[in-house]
Amino acid sequence: MSTAETACHSTPEQAGLRVEKILFDQIPQQTRLFLDYLRDPIALRRFYPEAVRFHYDLPERRDRVLAHYQTDRAAVCEALERMNQSWGASEKTLANIRQLQDADCIAVVSGQQAGLFAGPLYTIYKALSAVKLAACMTQRGIKAVPVFWIATEDHDFAEVTKAEFINRDCALGSVSVSAEIHSDGSPVGRVTLDESITGTVQRAFEALPKTEFSEDLEKLLRDAYRPGSKFGDAFARMMTRLTGERGLILLDPLHSQLKQLAAPLYADAARRAHEIAIAIVNRSRELEAAGYHAQVTPSEDSFPLFWHDEKGARHALARNANGKYQTKNGGDEHSADELADWALREPERFSPNVTLRAVVQDFLLPTIAYYGGSAEIAYFAQTAEVYRLLNRPVTPILPRASLTFVEKHTWRSLERYGINLVDFFGGLDHVVARVVEGYLGKETSAAFEHTTKTFNSELDGLQEQLRRVDPTLADALEKGRRKINYQIDGLRTRFNRAQLSRDEAVHRQIERAFDLLYPGKTLQERRINITSLLARHGRYVVDWIFEAIDLGSNEHQIVYL
Repeated sequence: MSTAETACHSTPEQAGLRVEKILFDQIPQQTRLFLDYLRDPIALRRFYPEAVRFHYDLPERRDRVLAHYQTDRAAVCEALERMNQSWGASEKTLANIRQLQDADCIAVVSGQQAGLFAGPLYTIYKALSAVKLAACMTQRGIKAVPVFWIATEDHDFAEVTKAEFINRDCALGSVSVSAEIHSDGSPVGRVTLDESITGTVQRAFEALPKTEFSEDLEKLLRDAYRPGSKFGDAFARMMTRLTGERGLILLDPLHSQLKQLAAPLYADAARRAHEIAIAIVNRSRELEAAGYHAQVTPSEDSFPLFWHDEKGARHALARNANGKYQTKNGGDEHSADELADWALREPERFSPNVTLRAVVQDFLLPTIAYYGGSAEIAYFAQTAEVYRLLNRPVTPILPRASLTFVEKHTWRSLERYGINLVDFFGGLDHVVARVVEGYLGKETSAAFEHTTKTFNSELDGLQEQLRRVDPTLADALEKGRRKINYQIDGLRTRFNRAQLSRDEAVHRQIERAFDLLYPGKTLQERRINITSLLARHGRYVVDWIFEAIDLGSNEHQIVYL
């Protein structure tokens, strides 16, 4: 295996990290489409025409990507340089932007909403997945740069206003920005932070543990999130500080120059709006007929672009009985051709909806692959039809890295009581039962188990005798059995809780581990903010995340610190 291949197949273990892996089949709330895609994306090429099984198959499509890429590279890179310089970009990032001007350079892309303090942990995982794959391709002699698309055009401010973390008491805490700074319908990226952000940052510091890294973290947040800054810019500055030295290029699609460059695609999509809508409806039916779900609820009357009014608020357009488009509140009607002409003249008055967004991204960038999560993988099954109709090569989507970090004080508790992350998927009561049955109340737990087995064994014999006499009596016994077992299980749960409450230290350890590893009954990466790890470990944690990302794995990784 060559040096380049070794780098592309590097594992967390080679970096000295202790890692366990679990299949997503073991994790609750995973969709069938996502699981099937992880198992074999090639088998789903009906929905993902250019899917690849392994990342090292991507170079085969490079020539197709470059042949279809017609956007002015110099203009794109000029816009990228301006915005990244304004966010304090590293020389490596600026060098990558210069390299992107080369006609044979491709981009590895990911993106996410502009969450407060860089959002949930998976935002960082996405960014560093793109960085790692771009570095892998570069080592194999392929010019590639990592780009992160900030979803500043999104208008759902409620989704980005809160940052959750593990506080100094090792419990789940959070801070939020004021909802009053957002005007209804306006893009998140254009929201201006006011003086209240100072209080939000202060509350975060009061809640987070005080360590040798606190001063650096405070400077990081205060430099990024300051009064007068746009919400998207604050996010970009923080991401730049965390990932810039690795050369990540950040992109804000609200930038006026990028809007102008995207205008031809906006216009093309507008002219073919009805065709696109029908294709997505048909694709959604195909997905459902195959036993999958449609991530987007489609309508044959939908329009692929939002229209922004004079105040900046965005509005969905829908096709009316006259075959023209207007907002839900009525108002002026416009034909598809009229809207296409308008988009060419004033592209800043439009933004793509979820079915068009990725196509715009890959019109502006020579994208070789996109890193996304389960919802984005589902979107791409429908979006593929938009690529086809607009004569664009369909971008393969790769599953982003998925990680749970377990700190030393937590994994010591888990080892002491013989429990692991998978146990938490069954809920807190399940974990409590494991600890009580194995350590705190063995005798009583054994008595419960003996009673249940003996009771059911005796009832099995009685039920068989009753069935010979009168089947209805056997059915009545079965109903009684279920009620009694339910009562016994309830009593067992109450005993487990009571037993655990007698040992407050153990009770506290288990509850804290639940908050740390499976907060709100969801994966850590979906709730916890990077400030949790930065406060305890400093910026070294960014290196650990990068090293933990295994490009060759589609499993969830448990990383022990």
